[in-house]
Amino acid sequence: MAEQTATAAASPEEAMVSSPDSPELREVTGPTALGGGWRRSLDLLYLISINDFKKTYFDTVLGYVWSLFRPLILFAVLLFVFTQIFRIGDDVPHYPVMLLFNIVVFTFFQEATIAAVTSVVAQEGVVRKTQFPRVVIPLAVVLTALFNFGVNLVVVLVFLLASGVPVEWTWLFFPLLVLVLTVITTAVCLLVSSLFVRFRDVGIIWGVLATALFYATPVLYPIEVVPERFHDIVLINPLTPIFIELRHLVIDNSAPTAVSAAGGWLGLLPAVAVTIALCLLAVKVFSREAPRIAEEL
Repeated sequence: MAEQTATAAASPEEAMVSSPDSPELREVTGPTALGGGWRRSLDLLYLISINDFKKTYFDTVLGYVWSLFRPLILFAVLLFVFTQIFRIGDDVPHYPVMLLFNIVVFTFFQEATIAAVTSVVAQEGVVRKTQFPRVVIPLAVVLTALFNFGVNLVVVLVFLLASGVPVEWTWLFFPLLVLVLTVITTAVCLLVSSLFVRFRDVGIIWGVLATALFYATPVLYPIEVVPERFHDIVLINPLTPIFIELRHLVIDNSAPTAVSAAGGWLGLLPAVAVTIALCLLAVKVFSREAPRIAEEL
């Protein structure tokens, strides 16, 4: 009798919660990095990157030619400095070609990563209001930078042939190196874009780091001019083996390979370890932060 009285005295809300037929309450999370599936993500990635590429040069007089001006101006200034003042290029075969080629390649990495820092925040309206796959935003930045890179490579190819650089079968490995560079670039973009949502200092920090990487990577100079005692330090940078191989495979086959510059395959292990750790960290951080992005914004 007492049990019946207690049951009758229970509130309707308590009865609903205690009822075995009531639905289980679950935490509602935001969209994941790939919310909507791979197919939807790929479609959105293509549409956003194409739109951003066109929008960059919309209503400009010279159109896509503007994408060439920054690397060409930088190339002209650095070529003067390193051939007329410091004269590093005097002993380097095809130095002007190497310099232009390296600047264009590094510009792809720098342009993509710097633009990716604020990319998610710039899409705040879309992120807040729609079930949007978050990973598409930084990936679209990388793809847009790849489009610009492809346009710039046409000019570089003309410059290569006009400068008398012989066409070698080793050029066939160039896409593979670009793929590795794209993977590293994508990892950095995922990391900085997700961290910037919560920590706005990331924009300033990465701007400084990107500039430091430009000088810490063999872009302006060949690896031979680096003192032997600093080789191990320089080779920790995962971009260094890529640029060493690019010079060897595309510009000058007599130049050192990444393996010879590192003193063997073991010397490349630090760069490989940094690359793998960077990729794993980027995926983990972005996957963790993706459902919280709308809240943080």
